[in-house]
Amino acid sequence: MRQLGKLYVFEGPDGVGKSELSSRFAAMLNERGTPAKLLSFPGKNDGTIGKLVYDLHHAPQSFGVMKESSSSLQLMHIAAHIDAIEAVILPALHAGTSVVLDRFWWSTKVYGLAGGSDKRLLESMIDVELAAWGAIRPWVVFLIQRKTPLRPEPESQWRQWCELYERVSAQERSRTRIVPVDNNGLIEGAVRQLALSLSDAETETADEADIQMPLDLSTVSSPRISPPAVFSGLSPAKPTVVYDTYWRFAAERQEIFFKRCRHEPPPWTSDRILSEFKFTNAYRASDRVSQFLIKEVIYGGDQSEEELFFRTILFKLFNKIGTWQLLEQAFGAITYAEFDFKSYDHVLSKASVSEAIYSGAYIMPSGSVAFGTTRKHRAHLKLLMQMMEDEVALRIADAKTMLEVFTLLRSYPMIGDFLAYQYVTDLNYSTLTNFSEMEFVVPGPGAKGGISKCFESIGGLTESDLIRVVTERQQAEFERLGIRFKSLWGRPLQLIDCQNLFCEVDKYSRVHHPEITGSSGRTRIKQKFRATDTVIEYWYPPKWGLNEKIATSEKELGNETSRVSA
Repeated sequence: MRQLGKLYVFEGPDGVGKSELSSRFAAMLNERGTPAKLLSFPGKNDGTIGKLVYDLHHAPQSFGVMKESSSSLQLMHIAAHIDAIEAVILPALHAGTSVVLDRFWWSTKVYGLAGGSDKRLLESMIDVELAAWGAIRPWVVFLIQRKTPLRPEPESQWRQWCELYERVSAQERSRTRIVPVDNNGLIEGAVRQLALSLSDAETETADEADIQMPLDLSTVSSPRISPPAVFSGLSPAKPTVVYDTYWRFAAERQEIFFKRCRHEPPPWTSDRILSEFKFTNAYRASDRVSQFLIKEVIYGGDQSEEELFFRTILFKLFNKIGTWQLLEQAFGAITYAEFDFKSYDHVLSKASVSEAIYSGAYIMPSGSVAFGTTRKHRAHLKLLMQMMEDEVALRIADAKTMLEVFTLLRSYPMIGDFLAYQYVTDLNYSTLTNFSEMEFVVPGPGAKGGISKCFESIGGLTESDLIRVVTERQQAEFERLGIRFKSLWGRPLQLIDCQNLFCEVDKYSRVHHPEITGSSGRTRIKQKFRATDTVIEYWYPPKWGLNEKIATSEKELGNETSRVSA
Protein backbone atom coordinates (compact mmCIF):
# COMPACT_ATOMS: atom_id res chain seq x y z
CA MET A 1 0.00 0.00 0.00
CA ARG A 2 1.20 3.53 -0.81
CA GLN A 3 1.96 5.62 2.25
CA LEU A 4 -0.61 8.32 2.96
CA GLY A 5 0.54 11.85 2.20
CA LYS A 6 0.67 14.44 4.99
CA LEU A 7 -1.66 17.41 5.37
CA TYR A 8 0.14 20.66 6.25
CA VAL A 9 -2.13 23.59 7.10
CA PHE A 10 -1.33 27.32 7.16
CA GLU A 11 -3.68 29.49 9.20
CA GLY A 12 -3.94 33.05 10.45
CA PRO A 13 -5.83 36.25 9.69
CA ASP A 14 -5.62 38.18 6.43
CA GLY A 15 -2.37 40.02 5.97
CA VAL A 16 0.06 37.79 7.88
CA GLY A 17 1.76 36.21 4.84
CA LYS A 18 0.10 32.76 4.71
CA SER A 19 -0.04 32.55 0.92
CA GLU A 20 3.64 33.35 0.41
CA LEU A 21 4.79 31.07 3.23
CA SER A 22 2.58 28.14 2.18
CA SER A 23 3.92 28.49 -1.37
CA ARG A 24 7.52 28.51 -0.10
CA PHE A 25 6.82 25.50 2.12
CA ALA A 26 5.30 23.47 -0.74
CA ALA A 27 8.34 24.27 -2.87
CA MET A 28 10.59 23.22 0.01
CA LEU A 29 8.87 19.84 0.26
CA ASN A 30 9.16 19.20 -3.47
CA GLU A 31 12.82 20.21 -3.47
CA ARG A 32 13.45 17.64 -0.72
CA GLY A 33 11.84 14.90 -2.77
CA THR A 34 8.44 14.90 -1.03
CA PRO A 35 5.68 15.26 -3.66
CA ALA A 36 3.47 18.12 -2.48
CA LYS A 37 0.47 19.98 -3.87
CA LEU A 38 -0.36 23.58 -2.87
CA LEU A 39 -4.07 24.26 -2.43
CA SER A 40 -6.20 26.88 -0.75
CA PHE A 41 -9.66 27.26 0.81
CA PRO A 42 -11.68 28.20 -1.17
CA GLY A 43 -9.76 26.86 -4.16
CA LYS A 44 -9.60 29.30 -7.07
CA ASN A 45 -7.69 27.13 -9.51
CA ASP A 46 -8.39 23.52 -8.53
CA GLY A 47 -11.40 22.86 -10.75
CA THR A 48 -13.89 22.81 -7.87
CA ILE A 49 -16.71 25.20 -6.95
CA GLY A 50 -14.19 27.14 -4.87
CA LYS A 51 -13.68 29.72 -7.66
CA LEU A 52 -17.41 30.34 -7.84
CA VAL A 53 -17.68 30.78 -4.06
CA TYR A 54 -14.64 33.07 -4.02
CA ASP A 55 -16.12 35.32 -6.72
CA LEU A 56 -19.53 35.36 -5.03
CA HIS A 57 -17.87 36.29 -1.75
CA HIS A 58 -15.83 39.16 -3.15
CA ALA A 59 -18.18 40.45 -5.88
CA PRO A 60 -21.76 39.47 -4.92
CA GLN A 61 -23.28 42.25 -7.07
CA SER A 62 -21.97 40.49 -10.18
CA PHE A 63 -24.35 37.65 -9.35
CA GLY A 64 -27.30 39.89 -8.55
CA VAL A 65 -26.76 39.48 -4.81
CA MET A 66 -26.80 42.67 -2.75
CA LYS A 67 -25.40 41.14 0.45
CA GLU A 68 -24.89 37.66 1.91
CA SER A 69 -25.61 36.91 5.55
CA SER A 70 -22.55 35.80 7.52
CA SER A 71 -23.94 32.29 8.10
CA SER A 72 -24.93 31.72 4.47
CA LEU A 73 -21.51 32.94 3.33
CA GLN A 74 -19.72 30.48 5.64
CA LEU A 75 -22.03 27.67 4.55
CA MET A 76 -20.99 28.34 0.95
CA HIS A 77 -17.36 28.15 2.06
CA ILE A 78 -18.06 24.82 3.76
CA ALA A 79 -19.56 23.53 0.51
CA ALA A 80 -16.44 24.64 -1.38
CA HIS A 81 -14.23 22.97 1.21
CA ILE A 82 -16.08 19.67 0.95
CA ASP A 83 -15.93 19.75 -2.86
CA ALA A 84 -12.15 20.26 -2.70
CA ILE A 85 -11.73 17.61 0.02
CA GLU A 86 -13.57 14.95 -1.98
CA ALA A 87 -12.40 15.89 -5.46
CA VAL A 88 -8.79 16.94 -4.92
CA ILE A 89 -7.36 16.65 -1.40
CA LEU A 90 -8.27 13.10 -0.36
CA PRO A 91 -7.26 11.61 -3.74
CA ALA A 92 -3.90 13.37 -3.48
CA LEU A 93 -3.27 12.20 0.09
CA HIS A 94 -4.25 8.61 -0.71
CA ALA A 95 -1.90 8.71 -3.71
CA GLY A 96 0.97 9.57 -1.37
CA THR A 97 1.13 13.28 -2.24
CA SER A 98 1.32 15.72 0.63
CA VAL A 99 -1.05 18.68 0.60
CA VAL A 100 -0.10 22.17 1.75
CA LEU A 101 -3.40 23.91 2.48
CA ASP A 102 -3.78 27.67 2.77
CA ARG A 103 -6.65 27.99 5.31
CA PHE A 104 -8.67 25.32 7.05
CA TRP A 105 -12.05 25.15 8.76
CA TRP A 106 -10.49 27.38 11.41
CA SER A 107 -11.02 30.34 9.07
CA THR A 108 -14.68 29.46 8.73
CA LYS A 109 -15.07 29.64 12.49
CA VAL A 110 -13.02 32.81 12.95
CA TYR A 111 -14.61 34.83 10.16
CA GLY A 112 -18.06 33.45 10.93
CA LEU A 113 -17.85 34.50 14.57
CA ALA A 114 -16.37 37.87 13.60
CA GLY A 115 -19.22 38.35 11.12
CA GLY A 116 -21.88 37.67 13.72
CA SER A 117 -22.85 34.07 12.87
CA ASP A 118 -24.62 32.09 15.56
CA LYS A 119 -21.96 29.96 17.27
CA ARG A 120 -24.08 26.79 17.44
CA LEU A 121 -25.10 27.10 13.79
CA LEU A 122 -21.46 27.64 12.81
CA GLU A 123 -20.27 24.60 14.75
CA SER A 124 -22.96 22.45 13.12
CA MET A 125 -21.65 23.50 9.70
CA ILE A 126 -18.08 22.70 10.71
CA ASP A 127 -19.19 19.26 11.94
CA VAL A 128 -20.32 18.52 8.37
CA GLU A 129 -16.88 19.42 7.02
CA LEU A 130 -15.15 17.33 9.69
CA ALA A 131 -17.28 14.37 8.60
CA ALA A 132 -15.94 14.89 5.07
CA TRP A 133 -12.36 14.83 6.36
CA GLY A 134 -13.03 11.51 8.10
CA ALA A 135 -9.91 10.22 9.85
CA ILE A 136 -7.62 12.72 8.12
CA ARG A 137 -6.03 15.22 10.51
CA PRO A 138 -3.32 17.82 9.83
CA TRP A 139 0.21 16.66 10.45
CA VAL A 140 0.80 20.20 11.65
CA VAL A 141 -0.99 23.55 11.61
CA PHE A 142 1.36 26.49 11.12
CA LEU A 143 -0.24 29.50 12.80
CA ILE A 144 1.31 32.57 11.16
CA GLN A 145 1.58 35.54 13.49
CA ARG A 146 2.32 39.23 13.04
CA LYS A 147 1.97 42.32 15.22
CA THR A 148 0.58 44.35 12.30
CA PRO A 149 -0.88 43.26 8.93
CA LEU A 150 1.22 43.35 5.77
CA ARG A 151 -1.54 45.18 3.94
CA PRO A 152 -4.14 47.72 5.13
CA GLU A 153 -6.85 46.08 7.25
CA PRO A 154 -9.37 47.69 9.64
CA GLU A 155 -7.37 47.65 12.89
CA SER A 156 -10.15 46.69 15.33
CA GLN A 157 -11.42 43.99 12.98
CA TRP A 158 -7.92 42.62 12.39
CA ARG A 159 -7.26 42.48 16.13
CA GLN A 160 -10.51 40.59 16.58
CA TRP A 161 -9.44 38.04 13.95
CA CYS A 162 -6.09 37.58 15.73
CA GLU A 163 -7.80 37.02 19.08
CA LEU A 164 -10.24 34.52 17.59
CA TYR A 165 -7.42 32.57 15.94
CA GLU A 166 -5.64 32.36 19.30
CA ARG A 167 -8.87 31.12 20.89
CA VAL A 168 -9.42 28.43 18.25
CA SER A 169 -5.75 27.47 18.49
CA ALA A 170 -6.01 26.99 22.27
CA GLN A 171 -9.10 24.83 21.83
CA GLU A 172 -7.45 22.62 19.19
CA ARG A 173 -4.10 21.99 20.87
CA SER A 174 -5.47 18.83 22.43
CA ARG A 175 -6.05 17.36 18.96
CA THR A 176 -3.48 18.91 16.65
CA ARG A 177 0.18 19.80 16.62
CA ILE A 178 0.28 23.58 16.26
CA VAL A 179 3.48 25.46 15.46
CA PRO A 180 3.36 29.26 15.76
CA VAL A 181 5.46 31.02 13.11
CA ASP A 182 6.67 34.55 13.82
CA ASN A 183 6.53 36.56 10.57
CA ASN A 184 7.34 39.97 12.02
CA GLY A 185 10.78 40.23 10.43
CA LEU A 186 12.07 39.36 6.99
CA ILE A 187 10.13 36.53 5.41
CA GLU A 188 13.32 34.49 5.17
CA GLY A 189 13.26 34.27 8.97
CA ALA A 190 9.79 32.73 8.90
CA VAL A 191 10.86 30.36 6.11
CA ARG A 192 13.79 29.30 8.30
CA GLN A 193 11.35 28.47 11.11
CA LEU A 194 9.39 26.29 8.69
CA ALA A 195 12.57 24.57 7.53
CA LEU A 196 13.64 23.84 11.10
CA SER A 197 10.21 22.43 11.90
CA LEU A 198 10.43 20.19 8.85
CA SER A 199 13.95 19.08 9.78
CA ASP A 200 12.69 18.27 13.27
CA ALA A 201 10.12 15.90 11.81
CA GLU A 202 12.65 14.32 9.46
CA THR A 203 15.05 13.48 12.31
CA GLU A 204 12.53 11.24 14.04
CA THR A 205 13.62 7.67 14.63
CA ALA A 206 11.80 4.68 16.03
CA ASP A 207 13.48 5.21 19.41
CA GLU A 208 12.50 8.89 19.45
CA ALA A 209 8.94 8.48 18.19
CA ASP A 210 7.37 8.82 21.63
CA ILE A 211 9.11 12.15 22.07
CA GLN A 212 8.81 13.57 18.56
CA MET A 213 5.39 12.47 17.32
CA PRO A 214 2.98 15.35 16.73
CA LEU A 215 0.09 15.87 19.10
CA ASP A 216 -2.95 13.67 18.67
CA LEU A 217 -6.09 12.88 20.61
CA SER A 218 -4.14 11.12 23.36
CA THR A 219 -1.39 13.66 23.87
CA VAL A 220 -2.42 16.88 25.59
CA SER A 221 -5.49 17.71 27.61
CA SER A 222 -6.99 21.18 27.49
CA PRO A 223 -7.19 23.19 30.71
CA ARG A 224 -10.95 23.22 30.21
CA ILE A 225 -11.37 19.44 30.10
CA SER A 226 -13.44 18.25 33.05
CA PRO A 227 -14.21 14.69 34.15
CA PRO A 228 -17.38 13.05 32.85
CA ALA A 229 -20.52 13.88 34.81
CA VAL A 230 -20.99 10.17 35.56
CA PHE A 231 -17.82 8.28 36.38
CA SER A 232 -19.09 5.56 38.70
CA GLY A 233 -16.71 2.63 38.81
CA LEU A 234 -14.50 4.41 36.25
CA SER A 235 -17.15 4.02 33.56
CA PRO A 236 -16.71 4.18 30.60
CA ALA A 237 -13.06 3.30 31.29
CA LYS A 238 -12.60 -0.32 32.42
CA PRO A 239 -9.92 -0.74 35.11
CA THR A 240 -7.86 -3.86 35.71
CA VAL A 241 -6.44 -5.12 38.99
CA VAL A 242 -3.37 -2.93 38.31
CA TYR A 243 -5.48 0.19 38.88
CA ASP A 244 -5.76 -0.57 42.60
CA THR A 245 -2.05 -1.38 42.65
CA TYR A 246 -1.44 2.12 41.25
CA TRP A 247 -2.85 3.72 44.41
CA ARG A 248 -1.19 1.26 46.79
CA PHE A 249 2.14 1.82 45.05
CA ALA A 250 1.76 5.63 45.37
CA ALA A 251 1.00 5.39 49.09
CA GLU A 252 3.81 2.94 49.89
CA ARG A 253 6.36 4.90 47.85
CA GLN A 254 5.38 8.05 49.73
CA GLU A 255 5.59 6.19 53.03
CA ILE A 256 9.17 5.22 52.15
CA PHE A 257 9.90 8.86 51.35
CA PHE A 258 8.80 10.04 54.79
CA LYS A 259 10.62 7.24 56.62
CA ARG A 260 13.81 8.32 54.92
CA CYS A 261 12.96 11.95 55.68
CA ARG A 262 12.82 10.97 59.35
CA HIS A 263 16.24 9.38 58.86
CA GLU A 264 14.97 5.97 59.91
CA PRO A 265 17.31 3.04 59.25
CA PRO A 266 16.41 0.54 56.48
CA PRO A 267 14.49 -1.49 55.65
CA TRP A 268 11.89 1.18 54.86
CA THR A 269 9.32 -1.22 53.40
CA SER A 270 8.33 -4.87 53.47
CA ASP A 271 7.54 -4.71 49.76
CA ARG A 272 10.19 -6.87 48.07
CA ILE A 273 9.87 -5.11 44.71
CA LEU A 274 10.26 -1.62 46.15
CA SER A 275 13.24 -2.80 48.19
CA GLU A 276 15.02 -4.41 45.26
CA PHE A 277 14.38 -2.05 42.34
CA LYS A 278 14.74 1.67 41.73
CA PHE A 279 11.59 3.80 41.48
CA THR A 280 11.05 7.54 41.44
CA ASN A 281 9.18 9.31 44.23
CA ALA A 282 5.43 9.78 44.15
CA TYR A 283 6.07 13.51 43.71
CA ARG A 284 8.32 14.47 40.81
CA ALA A 285 9.80 17.46 42.65
CA SER A 286 11.08 15.12 45.40
CA ASP A 287 13.36 13.17 43.10
CA ARG A 288 17.11 13.65 43.49
CA VAL A 289 17.65 15.30 40.09
CA SER A 290 14.65 17.61 40.51
CA GLN A 291 15.86 18.62 43.97
CA PHE A 292 19.31 19.45 42.57
CA LEU A 293 17.71 21.43 39.75
CA ILE A 294 15.49 23.41 42.10
CA LYS A 295 18.07 24.23 44.78
CA GLU A 296 21.41 24.36 42.97
CA VAL A 297 20.50 25.32 39.42
CA ILE A 298 17.32 27.39 39.54
CA TYR A 299 17.60 29.13 42.91
CA GLY A 300 21.38 28.93 43.14
CA GLY A 301 22.19 31.85 40.87
CA ASP A 302 21.06 35.06 39.15
CA GLN A 303 17.25 35.29 39.20
CA SER A 304 16.88 37.39 36.03
CA GLU A 305 14.64 35.87 33.35
CA GLU A 306 17.47 35.34 30.89
CA GLU A 307 19.82 33.64 33.35
CA LEU A 308 17.07 31.48 34.89
CA PHE A 309 16.04 30.16 31.50
CA PHE A 310 19.64 29.58 30.38
CA ARG A 311 20.63 27.58 33.48
CA THR A 312 17.44 25.52 33.58
CA ILE A 313 17.50 24.47 29.92
CA LEU A 314 21.26 23.89 29.92
CA PHE A 315 20.87 21.52 32.86
CA LYS A 316 17.81 19.77 31.40
CA LEU A 317 19.41 19.18 28.00
CA PHE A 318 21.76 16.75 29.75
CA ASN A 319 19.61 16.13 32.86
CA LYS A 320 22.63 14.85 34.74
CA ILE A 321 24.03 16.24 37.97
CA GLY A 322 27.55 15.06 37.12
CA THR A 323 27.56 17.00 33.85
CA TRP A 324 26.48 20.20 35.60
CA GLN A 325 29.18 19.76 38.23
CA LEU A 326 31.71 19.12 35.48
CA LEU A 327 30.82 22.46 33.88
CA GLU A 328 30.95 24.22 37.26
CA GLN A 329 34.45 22.84 37.86
CA ALA A 330 35.54 24.18 34.49
CA PHE A 331 33.82 27.58 34.49
CA GLY A 332 32.79 28.38 38.05
CA ALA A 333 29.37 30.02 38.20
CA ILE A 334 27.45 29.10 35.05
CA THR A 335 25.96 32.17 33.39
CA TYR A 336 24.73 33.14 29.96
CA ALA A 337 26.69 36.39 30.23
CA GLU A 338 29.97 34.42 30.22
CA PHE A 339 28.88 31.51 28.03
CA ASP A 340 31.31 30.58 25.27
CA PHE A 341 30.30 27.87 22.82
CA LYS A 342 33.83 26.68 21.98
CA SER A 343 34.86 26.40 25.63
CA TYR A 344 31.76 24.43 26.62
CA ASP A 345 32.12 22.22 23.54
CA HIS A 346 35.75 21.46 24.44
CA VAL A 347 34.90 20.42 28.02
CA LEU A 348 31.93 18.28 26.98
CA SER A 349 33.77 16.67 24.06
CA LYS A 350 36.66 15.69 26.29
CA ALA A 351 34.36 14.29 28.99
CA SER A 352 32.21 12.29 26.57
CA VAL A 353 35.22 10.18 25.57
CA SER A 354 35.32 8.46 28.95
CA GLU A 355 31.85 8.95 30.48
CA ALA A 356 28.19 9.47 29.63
CA ILE A 357 27.31 13.15 29.77
CA TYR A 358 23.58 12.51 29.25
CA SER A 359 21.12 10.98 31.69
CA GLY A 360 19.42 7.76 30.65
CA ALA A 361 16.04 9.02 31.90
CA TYR A 362 14.82 9.72 28.38
CA ILE A 363 16.15 9.84 24.85
CA MET A 364 17.42 13.16 23.50
CA PRO A 365 17.22 13.59 19.70
CA SER A 366 20.59 14.15 18.04
CA GLY A 367 19.77 17.25 16.01
CA SER A 368 22.31 16.35 13.33
CA VAL A 369 20.08 17.53 10.46
CA ALA A 370 18.72 20.65 12.17
CA PHE A 371 22.13 22.01 13.19
CA GLY A 372 24.55 20.31 10.84
CA THR A 373 26.71 18.53 13.38
CA THR A 374 27.40 14.91 14.19
CA ARG A 375 28.10 15.69 17.85
CA LYS A 376 24.92 15.57 19.90
CA HIS A 377 26.00 18.02 22.58
CA ARG A 378 27.02 20.61 19.97
CA ALA A 379 23.55 20.52 18.46
CA HIS A 380 22.02 21.02 21.90
CA LEU A 381 24.30 23.95 22.71
CA LYS A 382 23.36 25.50 19.36
CA LEU A 383 19.70 24.94 20.14
CA LEU A 384 20.12 26.76 23.45
CA MET A 385 21.98 29.61 21.73
CA GLN A 386 19.18 29.93 19.19
CA MET A 387 16.57 30.11 21.94
CA MET A 388 18.56 32.74 23.80
CA GLU A 389 18.96 34.83 20.65
CA ASP A 390 15.20 34.57 20.08
CA GLU A 391 14.63 35.98 23.60
CA VAL A 392 12.56 32.95 24.55
CA ALA A 393 13.07 33.72 28.26
CA LEU A 394 11.29 37.05 27.95
CA ARG A 395 8.50 35.55 25.86
CA ILE A 396 7.98 32.87 28.51
CA ALA A 397 7.89 35.48 31.27
CA ASP A 398 5.08 37.23 29.38
CA ALA A 399 3.13 34.01 28.71
CA LYS A 400 -0.36 33.78 30.15
CA THR A 401 -0.65 29.97 30.31
CA MET A 402 1.53 26.91 30.74
CA LEU A 403 0.18 25.68 27.41
CA GLU A 404 1.49 28.81 25.70
CA VAL A 405 5.01 28.09 26.97
CA PHE A 406 4.68 24.42 25.95
CA THR A 407 3.74 25.48 22.41
CA LEU A 408 6.65 27.92 22.20
CA LEU A 409 9.17 25.29 23.30
CA ARG A 410 7.59 22.69 21.01
CA SER A 411 8.22 24.94 17.99
CA TYR A 412 12.00 24.41 18.28
CA PRO A 413 13.85 21.53 16.62
CA MET A 414 14.59 18.44 18.74
CA ILE A 415 11.94 19.40 21.32
CA GLY A 416 8.93 17.12 20.94
CA ASP A 417 5.73 16.91 22.95
CA PHE A 418 7.19 14.95 25.87
CA LEU A 419 10.33 17.07 26.27
CA ALA A 420 8.39 20.34 25.92
CA TYR A 421 6.09 19.25 28.75
CA GLN A 422 9.02 18.23 30.95
CA TYR A 423 10.83 21.52 30.28
CA VAL A 424 7.82 23.74 30.97
CA THR A 425 7.31 21.85 34.25
CA ASP A 426 10.94 22.48 35.23
CA LEU A 427 10.79 26.16 34.26
CA ASN A 428 7.63 26.47 36.32
CA TYR A 429 9.62 25.62 39.46
CA SER A 430 11.31 29.01 39.04
CA THR A 431 10.06 32.57 39.40
CA LEU A 432 10.00 32.85 35.61
CA THR A 433 6.42 31.53 35.58
CA ASN A 434 3.74 30.76 38.11
CA PHE A 435 1.31 28.28 36.55
CA SER A 436 -0.72 25.57 38.22
CA GLU A 437 0.59 22.03 37.65
CA MET A 438 -3.08 21.12 37.17
CA GLU A 439 -3.31 23.12 33.94
CA PHE A 440 -2.55 20.35 31.47
CA VAL A 441 -0.62 17.11 31.02
CA VAL A 442 1.27 15.25 28.30
CA PRO A 443 1.52 11.48 28.85
CA GLY A 444 4.96 10.12 28.07
CA PRO A 445 5.66 6.65 26.64
CA GLY A 446 6.06 5.10 30.10
CA ALA A 447 2.80 6.60 31.32
CA LYS A 448 0.99 5.27 28.28
CA GLY A 449 2.34 1.81 29.13
CA GLY A 450 1.10 2.13 32.70
CA ILE A 451 -2.33 3.28 31.57
CA SER A 452 -2.60 0.29 29.23
CA LYS A 453 -2.00 -1.97 32.25
CA CYS A 454 -4.33 -0.12 34.63
CA PHE A 455 -7.19 -0.05 32.14
CA GLU A 456 -8.55 -2.74 29.90
CA SER A 457 -10.22 0.07 27.98
CA ILE A 458 -10.20 3.85 28.44
CA GLY A 459 -13.55 4.12 26.68
CA GLY A 460 -14.17 7.47 25.06
CA LEU A 461 -11.47 9.23 27.10
CA THR A 462 -8.02 10.18 25.88
CA GLU A 463 -5.01 9.16 27.92
CA SER A 464 -4.51 12.75 29.07
CA ASP A 465 -8.20 13.03 30.02
CA LEU A 466 -7.83 9.88 32.07
CA ILE A 467 -4.79 11.21 33.93
CA ARG A 468 -6.79 14.32 34.82
CA VAL A 469 -9.77 12.32 36.05
CA VAL A 470 -7.55 9.99 38.10
CA THR A 471 -5.72 12.98 39.64
CA GLU A 472 -8.97 14.66 40.60
CA ARG A 473 -10.29 11.40 42.13
CA GLN A 474 -7.20 10.67 44.25
CA GLN A 475 -8.84 11.29 47.64
CA ALA A 476 -11.91 9.20 46.76
CA GLU A 477 -9.73 6.31 45.53
CA PHE A 478 -7.55 6.29 48.65
CA GLU A 479 -10.69 6.25 50.79
CA ARG A 480 -12.24 3.47 48.69
CA LEU A 481 -9.19 1.29 49.28
CA GLY A 482 -8.82 2.24 52.93
CA ILE A 483 -5.39 3.77 52.29
CA ARG A 484 -3.99 6.61 54.38
CA PHE A 485 -1.94 8.62 51.90
CA LYS A 486 0.56 11.12 53.28
CA SER A 487 0.61 14.05 50.90
CA LEU A 488 3.60 16.34 50.42
CA TRP A 489 2.98 18.48 53.50
CA GLY A 490 -0.57 19.14 52.36
CA ARG A 491 0.12 19.35 48.61
CA PRO A 492 -1.96 16.73 46.75
CA LEU A 493 -0.65 14.81 43.77
CA GLN A 494 -0.60 16.99 40.65
CA LEU A 495 -1.08 15.99 37.00
CA ILE A 496 2.68 15.63 36.46
CA ASP A 497 2.93 13.37 39.53
CA CYS A 498 0.08 11.07 38.47
CA GLN A 499 1.55 10.93 34.97
CA ASN A 500 4.87 9.80 36.47
CA LEU A 501 3.13 7.29 38.73
CA PHE A 502 1.62 5.58 35.69
CA CYS A 503 5.15 5.22 34.34
CA GLU A 504 6.38 3.75 37.63
CA VAL A 505 3.46 1.33 38.02
CA ASP A 506 4.20 0.11 34.49
CA LYS A 507 7.61 -1.02 35.80
CA TYR A 508 6.31 -2.25 39.14
CA SER A 509 3.62 -4.43 37.56
CA ARG A 510 6.18 -6.25 35.40
CA VAL A 511 7.03 -8.18 38.56
CA HIS A 512 3.84 -7.78 40.59
CA HIS A 513 1.41 -8.49 37.71
CA PRO A 514 3.49 -10.37 35.10
CA GLU A 515 0.31 -11.71 33.49
CA ILE A 516 -0.66 -8.18 32.38
CA THR A 517 1.75 -7.13 29.64
CA GLY A 518 0.26 -3.82 28.52
CA SER A 519 1.39 -1.95 25.43
CA SER A 520 5.14 -1.97 26.11
CA GLY A 521 5.51 -5.74 26.35
CA ARG A 522 8.49 -5.37 28.71
CA THR A 523 8.92 -8.02 31.40
CA ARG A 524 11.94 -6.91 33.45
CA ILE A 525 12.89 -3.93 35.61
CA LYS A 526 16.41 -2.90 34.66
CA GLN A 527 17.59 -0.64 37.47
CA LYS A 528 18.33 -2.07 40.91
CA PHE A 529 18.03 0.11 44.01
CA ARG A 530 21.28 1.02 45.71
CA ALA A 531 21.31 3.39 48.66
CA THR A 532 24.09 6.00 48.62
CA ASP A 533 25.59 8.31 51.19
CA THR A 534 24.34 11.40 49.38
CA VAL A 535 22.24 13.59 51.68
CA ILE A 536 19.28 15.60 50.40
CA GLU A 537 17.85 18.51 52.34
CA TYR A 538 14.41 18.72 50.83
CA TRP A 539 13.53 22.16 49.61
CA TYR A 540 10.78 23.08 47.15
CA PRO A 541 9.87 26.16 45.09
CA PRO A 542 9.14 28.84 47.71
CA LYS A 543 5.86 29.76 45.99
CA TRP A 544 4.48 26.37 47.03
CA GLY A 545 4.71 27.34 50.70
CA LEU A 546 6.12 23.95 51.75
CA ASN A 547 9.51 24.93 53.12
CA GLU A 548 8.00 26.62 56.17
CA LYS A 549 5.95 23.48 56.87
CA ILE A 550 9.05 21.30 56.57
CA ALA A 551 10.90 23.53 59.03
CA THR A 552 7.98 23.33 61.46
CA SER A 553 7.79 19.54 61.22
CA GLU A 554 11.54 19.29 61.84
CA LYS A 555 11.18 21.36 64.97
CA GLU A 556 8.24 19.30 66.21
CA LEU A 557 9.99 15.99 65.62
CA GLY A 558 13.25 17.22 67.07
CA ASN A 559 15.35 15.76 64.27
CA GLU A 560 16.39 16.51 60.73
CA THR A 561 13.34 15.14 58.98
CA SER A 562 14.34 16.62 55.67
CA ARG A 563 17.79 14.99 55.63
CA VAL A 564 17.93 11.66 53.86
CA SER A 565 20.38 9.41 52.09
CA ALA A 566 19.41 9.47 48.42
